[in-house]
Amino acid sequence: MELKQIKELISLVNSTDLTEVEIENGDFRLRIRREQKEAVPTPIRVMETVMPEVVGTPEPVVESREGLVEITAPMVGTFYRAPAPDADPFIQVGETITQGQVLFIIEAMKMMNEIESEVKGVVKQILVDNGEPVEYGQPILLIDPRA
Repeated sequence: MELKQIKELISLVNSTDLTEVEIENGDFRLRIRREQKEAVPTPIRVMETVMPEVVGTPEPVVESREGLVEITAPMVGTFYRAPAPDADPFIQVGETITQGQVLFIIEAMKMMNEIESEVKGVVKQILVDNGEPVEYGQPILLIDPRA
């Protein structure tokens, strides 16, 4: 079984009500299990938020998505722009990317999944902040394939 197929199974378990999938083929055996967390109501605390000053230039906001390719999250997890906290991001806004280039990481079930580009073009906007949780199918990047 290939890594891509395993990632698809993990995504399937995360995006459905399934709690466990087990596959056995000869000597190969794979079990993917999702823990069931009991829903415990937690009290909501309202706190005042102080926003820090933004230093540097903000990333440009794309007003029209016409003609742009939307790169979406292939699974539920946590979005990371870089391979390590002290490393440079995989991509930047305005950078030209190639097909097969690693764009970002989604951590799912303590596994770091490198997400590669299926298109070539220029990164127009990064829609998710580093360390932010993402849902299956959530837009992550906007790419201009014409550039």
